[in-house]
Amino acid sequence: MITLDVNGRSHQLDVDPTTPLLWALREQLGLTGTKYGCGQGLCGSCTVHLDGEAMQACKLPVAKAAGKKITTIEGLASGAVLHRVQQAWLDHQVVQCGYCQPGIIMVVAALLKTKPNPSDADIDAAVTNICRCGSFQQVRAAIHAAAKP
Repeated sequence: MITLDVNGRSHQLDVDPTTPLLWALREQLGLTGTKYGCGQGLCGSCTVHLDGEAMQACKLPVAKAAGKKITTIEGLASGAVLHRVQQAWLDHQVVQCGYCQPGIIMVVAALLKTKPNPSDADIDAAVTNICRCGSFQQVRAAIHAAAKP
């Protein structure tokens, strides 16, 4: 049994400790906002927060997440109030197909914690997620909007 703290709730999971966190979240807990993309930690679709830091869940063994605070896209909002990054995504109509967007939103939310007013270079360095639709210009505009006080 492994205990995970996900979105502020404790969960006991009977899962192999080497199982990627992504699959524990999706298959055991039904939190499907965290997406499977490449399975190799390259695309960023599976990004979650682990103790506030953006991490790719597809390669992270569930045992290494035990005892840490895990936040998924489902836990980013505060009740009915969207996180400022989520709201900026809506305001700037970022989403096209939307598959990669939860991962990008999670990376940006973590970025804004450490760099509240990121430059374009900061954004380029932090947001390495792959979006096949090519919504990168809308992403950049939404990040700058979310960074404003």
